[in-house]
Amino acid sequence: MAEPESPESSPVSEQLELIRTELRRAKARPKPKPVAEALPVARVVVDKGLSHLDQYFDYAVPARLADAAQPGVRVRVRFGGRVVKGQGRREGGKLVDGYVVERLAASDFAGPLAPLAQVLSPERVLTPELLRLCRAVADRYAGTLADVLQLAVPPKHNKPEAEPAPEAPGAPVPAPPPGGWARYGDGPSFLEALAAGEAPRAVWSALPGPGWPDELARAVAAALASGRGALVVLPDGRAVARLDAALDALLGSGRHVALTAELGAEERYRRWLAVSRGTVRAVVGTRAAMFAPVADLGLVAIWDDGDTSHSEPHAPQPHARDVLLLRAADAGAAALVGGFAVTVEAAQLLRTGWARPLAAPREELRRAAPLVRTVGDHDQAGDGAALAARLPSLAWRVARDALARGPVLVQVPRRGYVPRLACARCREQARCAHCAGPLEAPDSVGPLLCTWCGRPEADWHCRECGSFKLRAQVFGARRTADELGRAFPSVPVRTSGRDAVLATVPGSPALVVATPGAEPVAEGGYAAALLLDAWVLLGRPDLRADEEALRRWLAVGALVRGAAEGGTVVIVAEPSLRPVQALVRWDPAGHAATELAERAELGFPPVSRMAAVSGPPAAVQDLLDLVRLPEGTDLLGPVALPTPRGEDRVDRVLLRVAPGRGAALATALKAAQAARLARGKGDPVRVRVDPPDIG
Repeated sequence: MAEPESPESSPVSEQLELIRTELRRAKARPKPKPVAEALPVARVVVDKGLSHLDQYFDYAVPARLADAAQPGVRVRVRFGGRVVKGQGRREGGKLVDGYVVERLAASDFAGPLAPLAQVLSPERVLTPELLRLCRAVADRYAGTLADVLQLAVPPKHNKPEAEPAPEAPGAPVPAPPPGGWARYGDGPSFLEALAAGEAPRAVWSALPGPGWPDELARAVAAALASGRGALVVLPDGRAVARLDAALDALLGSGRHVALTAELGAEERYRRWLAVSRGTVRAVVGTRAAMFAPVADLGLVAIWDDGDTSHSEPHAPQPHARDVLLLRAADAGAAALVGGFAVTVEAAQLLRTGWARPLAAPREELRRAAPLVRTVGDHDQAGDGAALAARLPSLAWRVARDALARGPVLVQVPRRGYVPRLACARCREQARCAHCAGPLEAPDSVGPLLCTWCGRPEADWHCRECGSFKLRAQVFGARRTADELGRAFPSVPVRTSGRDAVLATVPGSPALVVATPGAEPVAEGGYAAALLLDAWVLLGRPDLRADEEALRRWLAVGALVRGAAEGGTVVIVAEPSLRPVQALVRWDPAGHAATELAERAELGFPPVSRMAAVSGPPAAVQDLLDLVRLPEGTDLLGPVALPTPRGEDRVDRVLLRVAPGRGAALATALKAAQAARLARGKGDPVRVRVDPPDIG
């Protein structure tokens, strides 16, 4: 006889237990959080600077964040989560920062949306105008929006955000008188157009002397007088300080802010917030200020656009000049590209008619510029002092006489400049017969090699004079400075360079030895300046060597008193060289126009667009196999780049396209980078569009 079945093991009991278990699981399972009733979807750009992730992602807006998650605010989201089967929700993923771009009524994504995790701040730091600018910069330089946003929006600090916004100055800014602009033919009319709300565009060849900060300040004041904002980018903190002081003197305090790295992160963010909130409508600053969110932008200006400090070292490495020109075109603002020198890019703006020249009449220039004297190889050959102390007699006499009236500046090229090869007879640079790239000598016995396309040049001869002899020179900066000190033992010597850069020096007699870019301003101007070892600057293996040398020399000459006051500049260089002649005539615009014509003939930037691709040889070749280059692209290389001893080889390839195809080249390179990253294998490859230094 069978035993009766226990109640615990009956089928009914098992079913009840299963039901209870499912109920417990359902209670333990997180309930879906209610979403916002209006516009429940937030489109977010996440802080993931990868090419294949350069897009917007949709997230659900929880009801508790409906009011705070407005377009432009910082948020935190989970990225890379997974969909839970049968539950219609997404979970997991890494917490990353991002920005809300817009709010939507629905998403075009078919799957479930992860919710926003947190609104980090209610401050709307990403305006539509700033987002549009960052997108344009990313597309131009084959970069990602996330990388550009890291450059454009400073890190968050709670204390400045909690502080109440200061009140904007109530009284309107009056249109300024022309001041120093009266020395320029079209200067007063340029200011009048700015004050009237127009958008003039000019390339400004500034007169030498200390007047340029006041003239820039008057341009800013004219833009403010029209009810619009102004943005000025300068190469370093010393230049920003001079313009900052000029604006305080002209406008008073509270009308503008200066943005520099020396302020510290918190104070810089406080000032940036004042601009973002519209309290301040004029900004002056260094490179990072090019993205400052100035309201109703009416003027963008850049001073000394040839300075390498204007080129951002972080990806995607934009140049401040190009970013400002993009802003001017987008906002319909005026543009001013100024400096003592004129770059070939500025000359290109003039040639295309995009901008007009803004220069002083010749008689004004002769009054303001110092006298320039040259010492060439022929002069030094019979000069015992030059042979013994490497200080030509003419330079010694000029310095001796000038020291009786004030300080003397001596520019000594810094170490690290590697000279290019040039013809020993006429000094024309040695270039490749195939692509016109500069040639180098890897060793003393092998053939010359092109630094662009890598082809050997076994039978080089100069195209200008037919000579077969080459020349290269290197001089030591420290030795030159020591010899100058011995040549003037009774005169105090001050130095300004990498270790300690002086902003100003007194107007009393002294010898000031400075490396290029570190020249301090002297009270009342220098009585004279010596430009020694000019071949070190001219001999750099760079397409811009002549342009850069002239820019450095003009910057020194601008610190010297005018010829009417006895100011003299002595340059130790061959007088027949084009940049030396441009310095003697003080004609930077003519030199830039000639350089531009030569580059147009050879197909060099800025007439053409170029990109540099560098990395391990196999990785570079892998990207080139993937990329679909625009029709007519010239491929130069690969060539091996110099690397520290013991490190792996790095190759570089230059890609050159005709005008109008730069956007297509950037798009193609970005797509190839995205394809390589999506595969998740291979060494990284660096892509730089419009590299400032191509050899």
